[in-house]
Amino acid sequence: MKITYRENENFYVPNLFMPKEEPATYGRFGRMRLKYLKEHRRAVYINLKVSGQLTHYLNKIDREANEMLRLLADQTAQAQGITEQLKAEDQVAWVGAVNCIRSAAEEIVLNELICC
Repeated sequence: MKITYRENENFYVPNLFMPKEEPATYGRFGRMRLKYLKEHRRAVYINLKVSGQLTHYLNKIDREANEMLRLLADQTAQAQGITEQLKAEDQVAWVGAVNCIRSAAEEIVLNELICC
């Protein structure tokens, strides 16, 4: 690693720059993972922060969690026979079933990706 210097008022100061980070696009699951890392996995949090990989990691976790949630909800709804026909016939039953499925899928995502 080569260090370069610049002159500042008769002193030489090293040119130190933080690595460029990608923009933070993570949402709810990324924020939950960040909170978990800060509270329970402090060493992992510090290593990611110092290496400049924290934002990339949180973006990736958020994408994976949202995809997993969508897949689990779709597969469970299909397995239980929750269809658009049920939605047209009995909206209250459809909403209840979809909310139950979504809650169960979120719990799985939290246990598998966020709090592990």
